[in-house]
Amino acid sequence: MSLKEALALARELELDLVEIAPQATPPVCKVIDYQKYVYQQKKKAKEMKANASKVEIKELRFGPQTDEHDFQFKLNHAKNFLKEGYKVKAYVFFKGRSILFSEQGEKLLLRFAVELDGLGKAEKMPLLEGKRMSMIIAPIKKK
Repeated sequence: MSLKEALALARELELDLVEIAPQATPPVCKVIDYQKYVYQQKKKAKEMKANASKVEIKELRFGPQTDEHDFQFKLNHAKNFLKEGYKVKAYVFFKGRSILFSEQGEKLLLRFAVELDGLGKAEKMPLLEGKRMSMIIAPIKKK
């Protein structure tokens, strides 16, 4: 229908003529209440935002000389966190002169990542930032 006819129809129905697909030939228009349309778009966007998953990060702290039992205990916690869909940030905190054992902390974190290989994937490899060496492990998405 021509533009004049469409505008006349919109005025007659006391609605708005809205261009939906301007790149199509001929352009596609719709006779609707524009305020209601905008409101519904905002409502959809708000719902989408509310339904979007929020990623939480759980932290686990190790020392450079963490014992085997403590390591296994924290490993079990990390497994549970990953199963629930949380990211896990594991870090080794160095106090005082223990910074000399930074390679020991790196080995500990790499072992931690290898143990969690089936449940999670290392998103960030061990990196020394001041007195902390940290790494992030993200859960593997199941299809």
